[in-house]
Amino acid sequence: MEAQVTVVGLGADGWAGLPEPSRTLVHGAATLLGGARHLDAVPPVDGQARVAWPSPLRENLPGLLDAARGPVVVLASGDPLVSGVGTTLLDVLGPERVTIVPAVSSVALARARLGWPAESVTTVSLVGRDVHLVVPALAPGRRLLVLSSDETTPAAVAALLTGLGWGESRLVVLGDLGAAGESRAESTAASWNVVDVPRLNVLAVVVRGTGPGWAAGGVLPDDAFEHAGQITKRDLRASALARLAPAPGQLLWDVGAGSGSIGVEWMRAWPTARAIAIESRADRAALVRRNAAMLGVPGLRLVEGSAPDALAGLERPDAVFVGGGATVPGVLEACWDALGAGGRLVVHGVTAETEAVLLAQYRRHGGELVRLHVERAEPLGGFTGWTPARAVSQWTVTKGES
Repeated sequence: MEAQVTVVGLGADGWAGLPEPSRTLVHGAATLLGGARHLDAVPPVDGQARVAWPSPLRENLPGLLDAARGPVVVLASGDPLVSGVGTTLLDVLGPERVTIVPAVSSVALARARLGWPAESVTTVSLVGRDVHLVVPALAPGRRLLVLSSDETTPAAVAALLTGLGWGESRLVVLGDLGAAGESRAESTAASWNVVDVPRLNVLAVVVRGTGPGWAAGGVLPDDAFEHAGQITKRDLRASALARLAPAPGQLLWDVGAGSGSIGVEWMRAWPTARAIAIESRADRAALVRRNAAMLGVPGLRLVEGSAPDALAGLERPDAVFVGGGATVPGVLEACWDALGAGGRLVVHGVTAETEAVLLAQYRRHGGELVRLHVERAEPLGGFTGWTPARAVSQWTVTKGES
């Protein structure tokens, strides 16, 4: 029978702050798992096996747990489901094998120290992650709680904010929350001067300054992206994204990615949304990488190659955007075949040849075929006139429609 696993959260005060029911679980475990710091915080128990986490953790977990004597207890920091090992265990083992017994999370403690209501705060985890993940949360006046990876995280966030024009932001480092040696230090991002930052810390940020309004939830202006004209413009991007319908955990293929704007916007819509950008030109692929990093989605995956060949072997998508290359034989067929039931396909075209292909696909699969015209006001002598952009044909279909 597969062993059940109980995950017990420890605060920064360790064993001293652990309530009696949690102590009973730890004492009764035949196998105690956790990081070295957590294992060292617990008094020894006769006959109890103690195992530090292997590396890499996720790949080794099933074998480790299959070999463990039950009952099995895992020690974790605070609330194990706040950027903790509890999430990994649930993913690997499933909820039927895992019980979570949380302590007060560092996020809750930080809010209590600062007097910040939960509904006024956005939490961003940088534990083992790229510092640019904070970017989608940046907006004037916004309150952030950043879960730091280590003592270097606050300085890295301060440098990033300063470089983006948010140097006036107020930063508060809350160290060893809940422990006897709890600490607090404040600075602005631009004048960062905090030394001796504890390894265990939460960084509170009140965003101030004149940086770009790149907060997630709205379509970005075109000048937020580095591009050389190969970009789906903002109005067209908004239309495409409305039809692609980003959703948590879902995967997008951005085929003919150009500057990567559609994939970037898709991932910024939800923290767990994923995207693969497919781009054949090396110079444009470099733009995709830079835009993904700067706009806060460094996890966007880039595949350099030409569709349809570059699509072979990729994970099945939930949605596909084709911004270029729809006339290449096999591209639309490969995208359609890759989609499962309910998958969305959006294709843009500006040439008569592409429009003919889209019309044929529309007749075959149904969906919606529209032509989008955008005109912008520009000076015309001493007056103002409308300048039309090139019309774009947009075909949208959800698999299952007919």
